[in-house]
Amino acid sequence: MQWTLVIPVKPLARAKSRLSDAAADGLRPGLALAFAQDTLAAALASPAVRDVAVVTDDALAGRELAALGARIVADEPGGGLNAALAHGAAAVRARRPESPVAALNADLPALRPAELARVLDAAAEFPRAFLPDAAAIGTTLLAAGPGRELLPAFGRDSRARHRVGGAVELALAGVDSVRQDVDTADDLRAALALGVGPRTAAAAARLLIPGQ
Repeated sequence: MQWTLVIPVKPLARAKSRLSDAAADGLRPGLALAFAQDTLAAALASPAVRDVAVVTDDALAGRELAALGARIVADEPGGGLNAALAHGAAAVRARRPESPVAALNADLPALRPAELARVLDAAAEFPRAFLPDAAAIGTTLLAAGPGRELLPAFGRDSRARHRVGGAVELALAGVDSVRQDVDTADDLRAALALGVGPRTAAAAARLLIPGQ
C-alpha cells in the first residue's frame, strides 16, 4: 500500500515560538521551513509514500515545498491544525477517493524514509492508527485506510484523544525518527543527536542551543 501524506505548515512567522530560548525571532521562520523541507524530502523518499499534499497559506513555504515535489493545498478553512488536516485529506480524496491518507507533522527533521515506511506498513493493518510522539503525549502520524475518515485530533494530549477516538496506537520500536518532533530546545537537541537533514543542520548551526 502506498500512502498520500498530508503535512500542515502554519505561517512561518508564527512558527516554533517555543524555540525562543534557542532561536531569535528572525531565525525561527527559517528553522521552521528547514524542518518542513527535510521532513518532506525524507517522506517523498519513503517507498511507502506515493505523494505528499502540504496544506499552507504561507507563500514562501508553499513555493519551497512545491519545488521539492509537494502538491500545495491552500488552507481555506483557516481554522487551525485539525481543520487544515481535514481539508487536506478531503482534497486528496476528491482526486482519489480510495487513497489511504496519513497526517504527518512538519517538524520531523531527523525523519528516515525506511522508518516512516515501517510505520505506514504497520498502520495499513488497521482502519485508523497513530504513532505517539517521543514525549508519549502527542501524535506525529495519524493514518486512515481506504474509505476511512482521518478524524484528526491533534493538539494538547492528542495521544489520548486519538486513542479515545478509536485509532489504534502503534507500538513500534526503532522508529525514533518518526516520533521526534521539535517544539523545544530539548527536542532539537534530541533530533540533532539522531541526525537531521541538511537544511536543518545548516539552520541549527546558526543557533545557540542550551546544553549543545
